[in-house]
Amino acid sequence: MSLSRVTRIHVWFRMLLLQGSWNFERLQGLGFLYALLPALKKIYRREELLKVGKEHLSYFNTHPYLAPAVAAAVLKLEEQRAAKEELPVAISDFKEMVAAPYAAIGDALFWGGLRPLAAGIALFFAAKGILWAPVVFLLLYNAVPIWFRVAGFVRGYRLGVQSVEFLQRHRLPDWAIHTKEAAIVVLGGFSAFLVFQQLQQQALPSWLGLFTLLPMIMLGLIARKGVSTLMLTLLTAIIIVLAGLFWADLTSWVAL
Repeated sequence: MSLSRVTRIHVWFRMLLLQGSWNFERLQGLGFLYALLPALKKIYRREELLKVGKEHLSYFNTHPYLAPAVAAAVLKLEEQRAAKEELPVAISDFKEMVAAPYAAIGDALFWGGLRPLAAGIALFFAAKGILWAPVVFLLLYNAVPIWFRVAGFVRGYRLGVQSVEFLQRHRLPDWAIHTKEAAIVVLGGFSAFLVFQQLQQQALPSWLGLFTLLPMIMLGLIARKGVSTLMLTLLTAIIIVLAGLFWADLTSWVAL
């Protein structure tokens, strides 16, 4: 049997609460079962539902923005199992197979790339005194995850296990790298913008602000070499401290 559109929408909205019952023993397992429950009740009789529910109550953890794609594919597999059809892969194996890769891709793309990129763009609005800057950040950051939640769920239910190819075809790991590079460029440009703005207030030569671009270019080149985030953070902190000391000496010299 195919689930009705109302039931699928119900499951999709419940996926927004995936981490509401997060715990150290099963991580998202309980939340995943909670989201699937309206559909499982339509597919199985009561005595079968208890057995299936216990299976989904096991350990599960992936990125919440890509979890709807997993849930929809699982629902398609559950329909096939209830109809006594041969499954291309065991449901528990499928969940285990995609959970870790989806988590790694999602962390890199959404939290490691998209979030700082959206924040950097919103900072330009904040620096100009525009009060809508937080709204700009929320719109920029949430547009892409919502699309993945919706498209992933639709394709997951339509294609089942083959929905993995949908994400592979979009080359998300490459997009994660490009998004991080764009974030570095935007944040570097914002830093240069602030320095130019400060130099204009101090009546100093604006060409001095060009030196702020050098550390950002260096960080961008280092990021492309695959250096860890911790190392980049330490380098950024060192650059900020040195820039602060240089700025203090420069303003003292101008005052004299």
